Amino acid sequence: MTSHIRPAQLPGFLKILVLVLFALTLCGLPAAVSAQDASSSSAQAAPADQGPPPPPKPTDVVATVGGETITEADLAFAAEDLGQDLQQIPQDQVRAALLAQMIDLKLMAQAGHAANLENDDLYKQRLSYLIDRALRRAYTKQAVSDAITPDQIKAAYDKAIAAMPAVDEIHARHILVTTEDDAKAIKAQLDAGADFATLAKEKSIEPGAKDSGGDLGYFTQDKMVKPFADAAFALKVNEISQPIQTQFGWHIIQVLDRRPAAKPTLEAMTQQLGQQLYIDKYRALFDQLRKAATIDIPDAELKAQVDAQLGGATQ
Repeated sequence: MTSHIRPAQLPGFLKILVLVLFALTLCGLPAAVSAQDASSSSAQAAPADQGPPPPPKPTDVVATVGGETITEADLAFAAEDLGQDLQQIPQDQVRAALLAQMIDLKLMAQAGHAANLENDDLYKQRLSYLIDRALRRAYTKQAVSDAITPDQIKAAYDKAIAAMPAVDEIHARHILVTTEDDAKAIKAQLDAGADFATLAKEKSIEPGAKDSGGDLGYFTQDKMVKPFADAAFALKVNEISQPIQTQFGWHIIQVLDRRPAAKPTLEAMTQQLGQQLYIDKYRALFDQLRKAATIDIPDAELKAQVDAQLGGATQ
């Protein structure tokens, strides 16, 4: 279920999940891109009945730099480090960007090794931090991400759908004009039998009206600005409104149909539900580990601020 989890804007303690969520989301991307590239490059050479080539393994070598290998696993780690920045790169350039990142890393690391920086105290402190971060990532994948099952997603979906109130949606069209006088004149023409779509194409200032005849399709009440939505949902089917003012101008609205709105599908909600399950499981695990540990923060003011961030007192 890892691939369903994405980062979110979270308050307080939960902000620490953001990098973890990015890492879990992106770690599979290079392999997928690699499989796509490999499939494209071998499409002409391989007979059609052989199917696509197998996806690359984490140990597959992509390049060598100064005698050191760069593997598919290294590209996945680079994706984790790039995080949100990776989303700014065109899809067909992601793999090259990840490899360029790893070449930069290898060259600089080799230069640091030549400079004997492994014996530097700051390097040793940073290495300890990076080891802890890697262990946290591996543990949360095992204890949290991999523990989220399709059955749990389905149960969360069923619960969310059951709690979701039933709402109506309407199919409506409108004519938008600049002044109330124009709207009143159009309403008079409609009352006299003029065709709504024809008037919308001729009179409406809405950019798409010339093609749509003012048709807005189906929508729920929360999808429109309040004055428009209130007026539209107060109408009966085929009824035409009086002129209604919004920040866009003056509207004449006609409701064509009303029906119960469809609730979101399991597929549509899987990503959101997976993220929420991840957050819940991570928080429960963190609280369990924190309660079992002794955490000493001598600075009382700093301790109070940390307790506020973590959502409870440290021991």
